[in-house]
Amino acid sequence: MNLNELLRPFTISISDEAIRDLNQRLDLVRWPDNELVDDWTQGVPTRNMKMLVDYWRNRYDWRRCEKQFNCYDQYLTKVDGVDIHVMHIRSKYENALPLMMTPGWPGSIVEFLKVIGPLTDPESYGGKAEDSFHLIIPSIPGYGFSGIPTEPGWTLPRITEAFQEILQRLGYEKYVVQGGGMGGAVASILGSTKAPGLIACHVNLPFVLPRPPYDNNLSEREQTALDALAYMDRWGTGYAIINQSRPETIGYGLADSPVGQAAWIYEKLYSWSDCGDAPENVFTYDEILDMVMMYWLTNTAVSTARFYWDNYPPGFWGVETDVPTGVSIFPKEIWRAPRKWANMFMHNIIYWHDLDVGGHFAAFERPELFVEEVRNCFMVFR
Repeated sequence: MNLNELLRPFTISISDEAIRDLNQRLDLVRWPDNELVDDWTQGVPTRNMKMLVDYWRNRYDWRRCEKQFNCYDQYLTKVDGVDIHVMHIRSKYENALPLMMTPGWPGSIVEFLKVIGPLTDPESYGGKAEDSFHLIIPSIPGYGFSGIPTEPGWTLPRITEAFQEILQRLGYEKYVVQGGGMGGAVASILGSTKAPGLIACHVNLPFVLPRPPYDNNLSEREQTALDALAYMDRWGTGYAIINQSRPETIGYGLADSPVGQAAWIYEKLYSWSDCGDAPENVFTYDEILDMVMMYWLTNTAVSTARFYWDNYPPGFWGVETDVPTGVSIFPKEIWRAPRKWANMFMHNIIYWHDLDVGGHFAAFERPELFVEEVRNCFMVFR
């Protein structure tokens, strides 16, 4: 089979019937009773959710988002029995550095829309030609427009092997990787296995913890990191525990209710971004709903949750790597690992930067800073 048969061109085309079905469900939504607090501590406030849904039903236009994606080359390619969706945006500069970026939960390829131009065509955005990248953006099986696995066992090592196969099919012998969240986990596994062709990694959420025995004389940064983990364990891991243990059960509600699916993602955009007291401070309603629609229209609530089931216990915490690695720490990340801990696992840190603004969805909420970080990290490999 030749490469033209392996890489099948793909265009996003959601049916009018699917949009009508969504609108009917939004017309018939049954609201819960109001929260008993005046903030987000019990979840998404009813008032905020009603305003988002009103915009969704009356002003949001999916075709705008669809058109944005269809400006770029997209493919489906079958690896290990599953179709994987990959965006492939080649820079006009032939010597551009190949860069693979992977979205995770509750993100999607929507996260990268604002950075595609600056990364592939830097001269049009105040950069230099030598800053350019060829972009490879695959979606994990079960996410977005990738196929849904029909058997369990899609662990991160299996996913990274599939992504390496895609890079070979696209003709890349050398490449760098960027990731945050589960994309960072992909980068960690690629680095730990010394994947063929991998030159360097950049992450904005290093999955590192201190090694025992634990030091009682913690620095302020170390104590802050441990406090953030304790807070996350108490208040922020409910979604992960459900996904790891009963993905099918939560899937019924999310697959049947667009408002339920939207709230599930909207709350994380609030909790994990540097947004002050409202996601709308950094994301437009269109951007929020674009992210939601990537789950609703593809009916992937349960398949994305199964990713956690397949990867429990998580094998990406504290993996060791000698691959050159850059780290950008945004202040409102889920937790901010100290470099001291990262040095225990990442044995070749070439770049480290603590930023003043930004959160978990770095490319989505702070695209200019994200682009600058990626350029600075990989500058030495030009």
